[in-house]
Amino acid sequence: MLHTAAAGFDRGGARHRPRGTRGRGRRQEKVFALNSPGFLWTILSFLLVIGPLIFVHELGHYFVGRWFGVKAEVFSIGFGREIAGWTDRRGTRWKVAWLPLGGYVRFAGDMNPASQPSPEWLALPPEERAQTFQAKAVWQRFLIVAAGPVTNFICAILIFTGFLMAYGEPRSSPVVAAVEPGSGAQAAGILPGDRITGIGGHKVTTFEDIARQVVLHPGETLKVEFVREGRAQEVMATAQAKVERDKFGNEFRRGLLGVRPGERVIAPLGLSDGFVGAVRLTGQVVGTTIEGLGQIITGKRSVKELGGPLKIAKFSGEQASLGLLAFIWFVAVISINLGFINLLPIPMLDGGHLLLYLIEGVRRKPLKPEAQEWAFRTGLAALLALMIFVTVNDLASFGLLTKLGGLID
Repeated sequence: MLHTAAAGFDRGGARHRPRGTRGRGRRQEKVFALNSPGFLWTILSFLLVIGPLIFVHELGHYFVGRWFGVKAEVFSIGFGREIAGWTDRRGTRWKVAWLPLGGYVRFAGDMNPASQPSPEWLALPPEERAQTFQAKAVWQRFLIVAAGPVTNFICAILIFTGFLMAYGEPRSSPVVAAVEPGSGAQAAGILPGDRITGIGGHKVTTFEDIARQVVLHPGETLKVEFVREGRAQEVMATAQAKVERDKFGNEFRRGLLGVRPGERVIAPLGLSDGFVGAVRLTGQVVGTTIEGLGQIITGKRSVKELGGPLKIAKFSGEQASLGLLAFIWFVAVISINLGFINLLPIPMLDGGHLLLYLIEGVRRKPLKPEAQEWAFRTGLAALLALMIFVTVNDLASFGLLTKLGGLID
């Protein structure tokens, strides 16, 4: 099962960092006193992010495959030449390869890491053929493939549950305490005491929901629903486009409505409420990612906001320099992004396999080998093109292309 960390909607870690860690974050910043982490620190941090997440992802495929009686021949973290490895008593080769941009589990009957069927699997003896991936029912193959991304989501949910249980969940009332002068809220006529109930067609139940619904819409006009003196009203307000810069020089273009909350409320959560809150938060991160990618596709946001492995590495080092809590939160957000990206319906990714199995389930027979081969070749070309694009994009965002151009001139 192919797993790739090719691209993602960046800055998720900064946007979703828990407020409960800010104090510790400041103390950690004093310890490191760095504007930008060093190269070795960045590489180490990237490996500490991507390595465990790839392992967790592939472990999902592996365990569900074993549950259905499929033999795993290779479990690899990374692509290319093997650096280290061992073979267990079941005959599975566990290895680490030199290119840490993904991983795979090659099951019996697979021709390659992309799980394309081997032409020889039907010629195997019945006992061996029964242990191949291709011999399993389509619903079993579907679950084996889906297990990887689902495990990434579960990993994030568990991390978020721990944070919410430790620090609680912000649940401030969506009542406006103050309105920023010159803001879109003031221009729309929103007043202190108004209780905001919806923004852009989305329900608002806490003050934190306001920022969540506005942040991705800088410069856009949104419908704001609120209650004033018992009467429901609505106005159109334009979100201010504000460009913020963090301590590392990263710029964030955010939408701001221009309203301030009253007393901040942090609700303590137990295990069950923490888990429910973590599931909700994971859904919000996925929703933000989908909306952000949609805005990039439609031209509302710059393609420069797509990040590849280099930018993920950069952010890994930065978040690690802020302290352990910020780093773990970032790992959870990247885990969600990896799960989401792998569900995209592109052949060679898990989502592409799932699409083919859905087609097979509807047709009650798989696509012809020629059609599958065409799909995999097209998917591979698309992934390579995406990898090249985001890598160039990352280099440009670091200013390296400009510097290189200056050297050439």
